[in-house]
Amino acid sequence: MKNTQKSVEVLEFSIREVVVPITGISPLIIHAWTEKAKREMADKQAGKAKNKKHDIKVPEEDCEQAKHKSPQGWEGFPAAGFKAAMIRGAKMIGMVMKDTQTSFFIKADCEETQLVRILGESRMRTDMVRVGMGSADIRYRPEYPEWKANLTIEFNAGVVSLDQIYQLIKAAGYGCGIGEMRPEKTKFNYGRFKLMDEK
Repeated sequence: MKNTQKSVEVLEFSIREVVVPITGISPLIIHAWTEKAKREMADKQAGKAKNKKHDIKVPEEDCEQAKHKSPQGWEGFPAAGFKAAMIRGAKMIGMVMKDTQTSFFIKADCEETQLVRILGESRMRTDMVRVGMGSADIRYRPEYPEWKANLTIEFNAGVVSLDQIYQLIKAAGYGCGIGEMRPEKTKFNYGRFKLMDEK
């Protein structure tokens, strides 16, 4: 009887960790889901009637609620957002996005909220946005004119090299960005970043 059993090549697992400082090259705009928005979405899915009475907007409160905050009070951005940008950036440097997805992970600075800490002072910005069937609304969101972050990245060096990790960050920062009005999703160029020591 012919032996049809095939040998399986097991890739080497070499788990490493690196901290990569990045700095923004354009302002970062953040818009976290507020408790009110979550409640309205839950009510809509539950088939509850919508209250047609418009709440009075308090810009400062809206802006504050749009921030991502840790239990300790510092402001951040979801680690998943940085990873998504890096995965999307893989295509720009000739890597396979699906393969890249499982080769590295961004470790959050806060496990509970899965946030990466944003270093920088925020200010409130006001934007007119389109919602629903072409109607307009005003959004009050935090904007970080100057910002930095330290990305703690765990990666499998048997699949992706440290140099490729740096290339993924560079591609993500240049062409994808993070947050609202980023290049990947809009015609704007907010949320772009680069390696701290990159010119």
